[in-house]
Amino acid sequence: MSVFDSRPLDGVIPATLLAFNDDMSIDEAASRSHLRDVAATDGLNAITVNGHASEVHACSFDEQRQILEFSLDEAGDRLPMINGIYSDSSLEAARLARMAEAAGASALLVFPPNSMIMGGQLRPEMALAHFKTIADATDLPMIVFQYPQVSGLGYPFETLLRLVQELPSIKAIKDWSNDAMLHEKHIRSLQSGAAGRPITVLTTHSSWLMASLSMGANGLLSGAGSVIPDLQVALFQAVKAGDLPGAQAINDRIYPLAQVFYRPPFLDMHNRMKECLVLLGRQQRAVVRPPLMKLPGDEIDRLGQALRAAGLPTLGAVPAAAE
Repeated sequence: MSVFDSRPLDGVIPATLLAFNDDMSIDEAASRSHLRDVAATDGLNAITVNGHASEVHACSFDEQRQILEFSLDEAGDRLPMINGIYSDSSLEAARLARMAEAAGASALLVFPPNSMIMGGQLRPEMALAHFKTIADATDLPMIVFQYPQVSGLGYPFETLLRLVQELPSIKAIKDWSNDAMLHEKHIRSLQSGAAGRPITVLTTHSSWLMASLSMGANGLLSGAGSVIPDLQVALFQAVKAGDLPGAQAINDRIYPLAQVFYRPPFLDMHNRMKECLVLLGRQQRAVVRPPLMKLPGDEIDRLGQALRAAGLPTLGAVPAAAE
């Protein structure tokens, strides 16, 4: 049984980062400390591990199991754990799903397999087969990770409807369509039950989060929540309460961070978030595994400036208002 069998899979869900030692092995102690920091935030509905934010692409099966197990041990008594399923193989994805259920995860975030990038969107039966293979391996609720259509990995709207209609274990989508018009269609159609039952839209449009939430998304799942979970909760609650001035004030603090997190190259977003944790004194190192690389000094300086502009003074820094 999953907690999400009896309640919606919605609300604010940070995706946590993964700490590494200087030799690029997993730093479990630092990762646990990070989990504790994030999980202590009031107003969260769950935490996601083994996602983009934790560099799942660079972690082996055994490492992913280790990450989930220590995450559950550290914070699983406070918040449900959602485990990412990242694999180009449907059979390996099913193996990961069985592992996650056995360990105690409450739901699965299913990434699109990169093996479908060269036209898979033209064969909806491929997406159906991928999700059915996973669903046959586990009873855990699933979140469909919806990529931009231009990536070649986004599911056409009609395919999303078929997935939801044919697989009752799908409870939500993580919407990274990066298309405001399509995003609003997802929200209005899926959450109202156009596929036969309501499906939560968890936005991950963190570079324009207030605009996305104002369209009516019933949750958010974001790596930026590893740095600013409290601001994300405050923004979500303000938008849901119809408090436009309050939401705008919170968004004014998030804006400078969104501008530096999601600037090109986009793939460095979580690299930048790791550096912010160091600047804030929450972590000692910001090590990433190749092909990601250490950020240059001038970019780290920009991150410090953005943190101070957001009202988050860095170690040894003068608050922005006094500069």
